Amino acid sequence: MRILAPIAVGSAFVLALLYAILHAAMTGGMAGPDMTAARLFHKEPKELSLPSDGPFGKYDREQLQRGFQVYKEVCSACHSMKLLSFADLRGLGYNEAEVKAIAKSWPVQQPSISDKTGEVNSRPNIPSDHFPSPFANETAARAANNGALPPDFSLITKAREGGAAYVYSLVTGYQDVPAEQSKMFPDTKPDSKHYYNPYFAALNIGMPPPLKSDGLVTYADGTKATKEQMAADVAAFLTWTAEPKLENRHTAGLASVLFLMMFAVFCYLSYRAIWAGKDH
Repeated sequence: MRILAPIAVGSAFVLALLYAILHAAMTGGMAGPDMTAARLFHKEPKELSLPSDGPFGKYDREQLQRGFQVYKEVCSACHSMKLLSFADLRGLGYNEAEVKAIAKSWPVQQPSISDKTGEVNSRPNIPSDHFPSPFANETAARAANNGALPPDFSLITKAREGGAAYVYSLVTGYQDVPAEQSKMFPDTKPDSKHYYNPYFAALNIGMPPPLKSDGLVTYADGTKATKEQMAADVAAFLTWTAEPKLENRHTAGLASVLFLMMFAVFCYLSYRAIWAGKDH
């Protein structure tokens, strides 16, 4: 009897554990209050392949310039780029004259204060300036966007899980609410100030679809500006803004690996030349 009692207790525990596992598997691991629309209908980012991917990746300057054009003509009206200066655009392949022209023609001028009168004024941008914010402050930004605060884009691919793929998926992912979701969660239908996007964590996002149709921009290199192409290009550009020294890091990493491999070979050869045949 002393032997059977622990066996019976252990068997009961194992059976209870198996029941819990099978029940969780059959119900998807979500029951009661844990079963939410966001948990059931939120999607992971789509696959996106960029030339900068991988340890040997390099930026495609033409794609980066196209992405900058999409940011300038579509995104910059709401989203700031406070960590980027106009001079940094030389990294996209623009020459000095082109950078000066871009800075001077930027629609939002640089705020300044008169040394003589103390009055707040504005002046044209110069290459050394950082990109000016499209709004005077957070209050103005929220007032213009139904209470939502557009995030700064300088490091957006670092700040969001999925990086460039998240950006690509989000701007191409607007759709109608699935019928199944409307049936299961009728209260999750977006109101007049929000839009349904399964790639956004909360499903309903305050940003209107930025790429409503093909051809919103006209690329100088003749590339057809489909929604998918514009989304991939701006995702590549935002990857560059977050990682402008990516290629340098890749080069330095490769050189370091080669050095360590050669060092290991020399160490082995030295060991064979000095210690071979000697007792240790």
